[in-house]
Amino acid sequence: MTPTLAQLRYLVAVADCRSITGAAASVFVAQSALSRAVQAMERDLGVELLARRGRGVDLTPEGARVVRLARTVLDAVDAIDDIGIAQGRNARTTLTLVTTPTLALDLAADLVSAFTARHSGVDVRLTQYDGREALVQELLDGRAELALVDLPVDKELSTHHIQEREVVLVSPVGTRLPDPVTFRSLDGLPMVLPNPGTGRRTEMEAMFSCLGVRPVPSLEVDERLAWVTGVTDGKGSLIWYRDVALRAFGHRAEIRSFTPSLLRPVGIAHARRPLSRGARAFIADARHNAPIREPAR
Repeated sequence: MTPTLAQLRYLVAVADCRSITGAAASVFVAQSALSRAVQAMERDLGVELLARRGRGVDLTPEGARVVRLARTVLDAVDAIDDIGIAQGRNARTTLTLVTTPTLALDLAADLVSAFTARHSGVDVRLTQYDGREALVQELLDGRAELALVDLPVDKELSTHHIQEREVVLVSPVGTRLPDPVTFRSLDGLPMVLPNPGTGRRTEMEAMFSCLGVRPVPSLEVDERLAWVTGVTDGKGSLIWYRDVALRAFGHRAEIRSFTPSLLRPVGIAHARRPLSRGARAFIADARHNAPIREPAR
């Protein structure tokens, strides 16, 4: 028996979430219903698609092959849907996406540009907020449908992993530190930090506490441009994403990896409610086309 579109969507959701529970939440069905649908698909095809491991699941080789084909089928269905909507009287739809200024600098811009080139019937309205708390509230209040954000976020939200980004230490030229640098080297290091009380500062202080280090705030400010000038003027070091730092500083600062590498997952979050066609298409597009960022060797 040929798998249904619903079964294909469920299997792709499992592949994306790596768990039955997460997949069920992301497609808004009961966990038992999703499990039965995937099991029925396995019986009809005569192959095992999933290998259960504790609370999670992995794809078998056959399952990985079916998922690749399923993505192609679902993309084609969405493309046909786009054609039908484009012929309607109200052809254009608007997708509201929120993110932070740092992610808006490159990743959000790249994803939105690529998406709108392939989905001409969807206008993406991109709005920036300084902290993750504001992004979460926009989603929960229904003012935005999707958020591009550092993970993890509030458990009330559904999330879709997009990529891992390397977090690095950016220091004034001539700073005497090894490369790569240990976390212990942050203890007593003059640093450019966000203002106290902000979400980003709270996250960084929690990280410092976990690492058992106490950097010395040399400049406390929330404006990204001030972060850059603070480092280039020699006031202190900054923790930032490698790709953003390279774009902002070029050769005007020293960029060091941490050892072990410090990677931060980035994904798309949304409230646990049915998504619009445009939102579903954006998530699929982002998962397929987000650039892969590897830590420096």
